[in-house]
Amino acid sequence: MLTILGFAMIATFLVLIMTKKMSPIAALVLIPALFCVAVGQGAQLGDYVIEGVGNLAPTAAMLMFAIVYFGVMIDVGLFDPIVRGILKFCQADPMRIVVGTAVLAAIVSLDGDGSTTFMITVSAMYPLYKRLKMSLVVMTGVAAIANGVMNTLPWGGPTARAATALKLDASEIFVPMIPALAMGLLAVFVLAYVLGIRERKRLGTLTLDEALAREPEPETVSAGTGTGTGGKDRLRKGTGAPASGTGTGSAASAGGTEKEDADDDEFQGLDPNRPTLRPKLYWFNAGLTAALLTAMIMELMPIPVLFLLGAALALTVNFPHMPDQRARIAAHADNVLNVSGMVFAAAVFTGVLTGTGMVEHMADWVVGAVPEAMGPHMAIVTGLLSLPLTYFMSNDGFYFGVLPVLAEAGAAHGVSPLEIARASLAGQALHMSSPLVPAVYVLVGMAKVEFGDHTRFTVKWAVLTSLVVLAAGILFGIM
Repeated sequence: MLTILGFAMIATFLVLIMTKKMSPIAALVLIPALFCVAVGQGAQLGDYVIEGVGNLAPTAAMLMFAIVYFGVMIDVGLFDPIVRGILKFCQADPMRIVVGTAVLAAIVSLDGDGSTTFMITVSAMYPLYKRLKMSLVVMTGVAAIANGVMNTLPWGGPTARAATALKLDASEIFVPMIPALAMGLLAVFVLAYVLGIRERKRLGTLTLDEALAREPEPETVSAGTGTGTGGKDRLRKGTGAPASGTGTGSAASAGGTEKEDADDDEFQGLDPNRPTLRPKLYWFNAGLTAALLTAMIMELMPIPVLFLLGAALALTVNFPHMPDQRARIAAHADNVLNVSGMVFAAAVFTGVLTGTGMVEHMADWVVGAVPEAMGPHMAIVTGLLSLPLTYFMSNDGFYFGVLPVLAEAGAAHGVSPLEIARASLAGQALHMSSPLVPAVYVLVGMAKVEFGDHTRFTVKWAVLTSLVVLAAGILFGIM
């Protein structure tokens, strides 16, 4: 009976959040509470929740202060030189532009928020793609896959969810995974290079001045193709205008000073005049970030403590006046509340699933269903299952609903929960293009790309990248 009720609780939770009948936070609280009563253990609900909250408090603290820290670093301009450097590197070479897109998306993904990553990346790169009539689905695909690999950072979401669901330390999951994730990121850069070479062969290259002199692609052209108004209207190496047009545009007809202004306006990814910039403190912020990441990798202190100290120091030094500090915290409060609220709501779900004994009974059923020969390879099975499951369901559903069952099944065959947790991260490169991820709509909306076009282009490359991460994890003995 507990097996059936356990699967029914997970199925109910998944259906309600996938059909958007309930928010993940509400579903994480109300559905398990109802099922706890249904199994006759309603009186113990409070104990289950309190125990779960105690276990999840460090993870919630890490997420809260990591979001504040990286939000402040973006506010004060830590990443601005990187954006400008990437744009300068790109010039008007399609290959460099696609590689630059991957690098920029990966770097900005350090803040752990997909929407922020896509907003900055598209704002910076979109004008270049439009001017050169490059394929915009290449931009969205590369950005989504790069963000998916980087989304495995402890404060990005999946790692925290895996740690929460299995009651593990996030650093124990993430740090050993770094070599495999590095291989995944390398695969993204190789993919960007190959796609960039293909775009270069199709379009040719220009200097940045020649690109600025071109008239931008009309908005009526399909964003999914990026091929312009026709084959004869493509760019050719060394030419500053389309074969069938004048190529004068507004930037070309302007004087030298106005062209430089156009450069700043059209190719600036972040507002260079925002009041939160702190250029005199740039090296302090860069050093603080490098020290923070180094301490995290070396496990000098627990990650929640590191980000708590880092956020407090960053706010105090960059915004010494209390009103400014309150304004920065308020600016990022939305993300903080959503993420930390999700974690504490998960305490109800995981507490009921574990406390009532449902997860043990479901694991017994899964163990019986897995062929004996596959039992010792449950980590690999988990990695392969993470691709379709994290695409067709949310991270909440997979990590809180499915992963505990897989971990229990693996434990019965001698596979540690840490291996299961690491393997579960393999599918994140594909997950970031899932229709259940809100950030992907920010990406395709800003890039003016049809979601169907983005999906058809991206899925095959995202699957390949996820398999690279999984294969690297097996090769390095991480899982």
